[in-house]
Amino acid sequence: MPRFSYKAKERAIATRKIYAIDTGMIGALSVSFSQNIGKIYENMVFLELARRMARSEIYYWQDIYQNEVDFVVKEGRNIKELIQVCYDTGNYDTKKREVNALLKSGKELKCRKLTVITDDYEALESADGRKIKFIPLWKWLLE
Repeated sequence: MPRFSYKAKERAIATRKIYAIDTGMIGALSVSFSQNIGKIYENMVFLELARRMARSEIYYWQDIYQNEVDFVVKEGRNIKELIQVCYDTGNYDTKKREVNALLKSGKELKCRKLTVITDDYEALESADGRKIKFIPLWKWLLE
């Protein structure tokens, strides 16, 4: 998946993210001794977005400070939605980092639909004058 940029040259030279078609392969090929459930969740969201968004383009966003948003959903010339995948919203620092990146990208890309896909946390929060929807993965998959 390419990094989002309005400039074609920047998209072409930026590092791409790679996702597995079969999430079982992540565990089978991993050299890590612990499961990274957050990566599995992110991979599942990618697969579902790819299935749902036949007429959309999917990117990730990253700024020069390495703040990153997992998914930028673009339809035509418009950014439709920005999505973060955050398994552990109970960790204050993790949640703050994910929300700050989402807010920063939302301002830069002029997108108001901000979503955080979580393990089990569900809420509608306001931050910096914007609303952020937190939704569990299982519920998001059913939408």
